[in-house]
Amino acid sequence: MLLYKSRRVPVRGPAGRFYFHILGALAQMERELIRERTMAGLSAARASGRKGGAKPKLSAKQIECARKLLADRNTSVKDVADSLGVSRATVYRNVIGDADDWPHYHRRRRQGAGPARLALFACG
Repeated sequence: MLLYKSRRVPVRGPAGRFYFHILGALAQMERELIRERTMAGLSAARASGRKGGAKPKLSAKQIECARKLLADRNTSVKDVADSLGVSRATVYRNVIGDADDWPHYHRRRRQGAGPARLALFACG
């Protein structure tokens, strides 16, 4: 049974199916209106020069710095990530990406100085 304004409507009969079809059509129309308004808002934002999404974690200077650090075979990705204050996944995604010229990026662990030293002396 469907309760509609304190009236019981049988859902198995033709009247119940009719009410469900009407409610379904209203819900679908409301969803399409929401989508239409959202797309219009995004288009207006783009037209005014705004971009969506999160801001980049690393600047171009930081990416170049990380590339210089990773060129040294003794520097690990973890140390670079710690010195930049980001995760290893961010370093892989932004610095290494799909590059084939970084075969050693995770092979060896840096001995001795940690991320603090990397941050101080890396790109001064």
